[in-house]
Amino acid sequence: MSEASILIVDDQPEILNTLRRLFRKKYRVFTAPGAEEALNILKENGVAVILSDQRMPGKDGVSFLEESIKLQPEAVRILITGYADINASIDAVNRAGIYQYISKPFEPEELIMTVDNAVERYLMVQQNKELQKALEQANRSLTKENTLLKQEVEQQLNLGNFVGHGPAIQRVFKLIRKVMNTPTTVLLLGETGTGKEMLAKMIHYNGNRKDKIFVAQNCGAIPDTLLQSELFGHVKGAFTGAVDNKKGLFEQADGGTVFLDEIGDTTPALQLGLLRVLQEGEIKPLGSMKTIKVDVRIIAATNRDLQAGVEAGTFREDLYYRLNVFPIQLPPLRERREDIPDLVHYFKEKYERRIGKAIAGIDPRFLEVLKNASWPGNVRELENEIERVVTLVDDGAYLTVDLLSERLKQVSPPLLVPGGASLKTAVAELEKKMIHDALKASSGNILKAAEQLAVSRVGLHKMLKRHGIDAVNYKLKQ
Repeated sequence: MSEASILIVDDQPEILNTLRRLFRKKYRVFTAPGAEEALNILKENGVAVILSDQRMPGKDGVSFLEESIKLQPEAVRILITGYADINASIDAVNRAGIYQYISKPFEPEELIMTVDNAVERYLMVQQNKELQKALEQANRSLTKENTLLKQEVEQQLNLGNFVGHGPAIQRVFKLIRKVMNTPTTVLLLGETGTGKEMLAKMIHYNGNRKDKIFVAQNCGAIPDTLLQSELFGHVKGAFTGAVDNKKGLFEQADGGTVFLDEIGDTTPALQLGLLRVLQEGEIKPLGSMKTIKVDVRIIAATNRDLQAGVEAGTFREDLYYRLNVFPIQLPPLRERREDIPDLVHYFKEKYERRIGKAIAGIDPRFLEVLKNASWPGNVRELENEIERVVTLVDDGAYLTVDLLSERLKQVSPPLLVPGGASLKTAVAELEKKMIHDALKASSGNILKAAEQLAVSRVGLHKMLKRHGIDAVNYKLKQ
């Protein structure tokens, strides 16, 4: 069940009971037969969504929802209305802060989807408020570097970004602390999937430009002319299809930050325009004879070797030195393996909420396999894998190695022996692991597993009983 609460208001008991049954398995549900009772509930309980009928004795739905704003301004309001009331409801949308109206008769599936979307919207607003509050707090309490680094990591948990406290990511946070409140151009270097865009956002939203716009553009995603138009804008008639003047991202983000991903994929013509921004602080829209002054901070990112591009003549040397003022190297996931358990737990909880499952826990060997994998796709690949296994696992079950992708199943986790364990315990753990590997290789065939272990079938049965291992499970998992 979600932690979110909803309030349903309707004067007809049969509708009230129907709606309660419709939502009680998913949300905490409050019900009221009229506006006054509902207002009393709102005085005592926080809710994410208010679902109200329009026509009720006494105070109607629009008036009630308008008054509810004073008590819980952030709750999402939904009005259920008859066909004849629709025009009046539309007129009242702004007055009562109505998120959406549902006309009668309605389909249960439609109503469920509307309420689910409203709850998600409410939770997202709350999450963004918490993030903003955390960022503001960090900017007020820059006292000790270690404390600051910890806060900066914690601030990003809501974004699923840079979870972990290992030395590699600590070095990244130390550099962020140095540069975030400066206008210095930053160049983010790292493999695909290491989180360069999230790091750019972190620099912006922790810095003194956080109240201004942050815009991101992938420089390798669109053709050159369109990319120049996106960044610098264009005037009417500059090229086929330019039917109106258009402001570019640099002009739109004046005072803020522009993040340029895959900067190494840009053409010489675009590189010249970027050089003008960095040197002169001005842009020239396509087709225009005039330049426009802009105040933007540029954060660029690439997984390419720009120095090699300079030597090959595909990247301007003067632009390279302008971009490479403050480089930050993001470590690949294989160089910050100590953060993998934190990332796994974070992504597990994220997709538990999104998919609607409650997972009992994580098998230690599951974590060990992930810690020892190569992760060529870095954090993005790890997140995708966790989303996959959370989708596969049964509700209330553990995340286990058999749920992983085939490539990851081939990774051999080290033997897990508790610290300070006796020789007897260590031998038992080794025996258990060897039995596990033999049963897995033989798909649960006792005779084949015994031959692989060089023991008798009777002896293997005794070991299975001693360790509480059921060979049938290995047959079912193949």
